[in-house]
Amino acid sequence: MGERAGAIVIRVTAPPVDGKANAALCAFVAARAGVPRSRVRVVRGAASRDKVVRVEGVEAAALRAALAP
Repeated sequence: MGERAGAIVIRVTAPPVDGKANAALCAFVAARAGVPRSRVRVVRGAASRDKVVRVEGVEAAALRAALAP
């Protein structure tokens, strides 16, 4: 994990096949944020390296703190 141009960078080891990398990313974010997996979803960039993820039920500052390296 890290930060680049104001965005949080997370690398997963799951292959980008059949949505496995997206699922791994969402599971990781959910675990760190302390929310159920169902509250995390990729809203933009599902097929690209750069993604926008929505996390419901967590304030932005708290989420950034939970994901801080």
